[in-house]
Amino acid sequence: MSALDRDLADLPLVDHHCHGLVRRDLDRSEFESMLTEAAGPSALAGSLFDSQVGLAVRRWCPPLLDLPAHAPVEEYLARRAELGADEVGRRMLAATGTGTFLVDTGFLPEPITSPDELAAFAGGRAREVVRLESVAEEVLAEEVGAAGFAERFRTRLAERTAGAAGVKSIAAYRVGLALDGARPDDAEVARAADRLLRGDGPVRVADPVLHRFLVWCGIDLGLPVQFHVGYGDADVDLHRCDPLLLTDLLRATEPAGVPVMLLHNYPFHRHAGYLAQVFGHVFVDVGLATHAIGHRSGAVLRELLELAPFGKVLFSSDAFGLAELYLLGTVLFRRALGSHLAEGVAEDAWTAADAARVAAMIGAGNAERAYRLG
Repeated sequence: MSALDRDLADLPLVDHHCHGLVRRDLDRSEFESMLTEAAGPSALAGSLFDSQVGLAVRRWCPPLLDLPAHAPVEEYLARRAELGADEVGRRMLAATGTGTFLVDTGFLPEPITSPDELAAFAGGRAREVVRLESVAEEVLAEEVGAAGFAERFRTRLAERTAGAAGVKSIAAYRVGLALDGARPDDAEVARAADRLLRGDGPVRVADPVLHRFLVWCGIDLGLPVQFHVGYGDADVDLHRCDPLLLTDLLRATEPAGVPVMLLHNYPFHRHAGYLAQVFGHVFVDVGLATHAIGHRSGAVLRELLELAPFGKVLFSSDAFGLAELYLLGTVLFRRALGSHLAEGVAEDAWTAADAARVAAMIGAGNAERAYRLG
């Protein structure tokens, strides 16, 4: 093992975007349903274990459960059930080497760990990332009325983000990323809120004016703003999730100097790398894609790093539910980054000292600086 390999194996990580862990035991169907962004395994497609992520689980996770790599699926799941969800969580989260978890608490399809509970499995620390749309829908459900929404939301967001690391927008899921850069005034916000409140059923923020308003409120608080970009579940219209569609909003928000975090980005990761190069406040990652793409994750990270300055690249797993996804996110990231940096050293593109410095920046240093985690 080279010195660089040893450094990468022990590299401290900040996971700047992830979710909570499911602590109940899972049957095979439930386990497979959490492997990807799909609603669940398809009878037409066969098993999700016959995919990049499924094969990655069988390669990297069994040794943590005292099984050989590539253990058969049924043997792996039986051992997982024998140990129990909490023991599996402790083993796999501890093996990630993650020191800090920034946890999006806005996605709760079932009971999952709190940020502190998640971090405890790894012996690390956690900070919350507050989902903007969740706070807005909470306020709108209180019958504050359209005219009073803007001011009540600003107050509530300031309260909810006390101690938080940042905020997150899921505009990509609701309206797409082609958001105008102009800051809406309170009259525009009131009209948009009124349209929403006149609808039937539960209030669901899906209006470009409101999404712009929410983002600007996060900017005004000086909090890093995360955007879901690209790959997601079947609720997202992928063609509306290209980060280039955010260009107008990025131009408008750059003078504020508040970091904007473009999450995931696949298959638009090269576009995201360009944006990180030309806008001083834009940071990028390929979280979620890392474990979903499995053995091919190195190719995606290399493509992101073609243009993105190394000081603007972050690590995230975007893991949800399964302890295996936190492990895969970190193992595959370390391998991909280490391979790329070692290749550059071998070809005299950069020195070993440069490689070690870049690894430390991407693993934790950039996130610590952008989110002020010191």
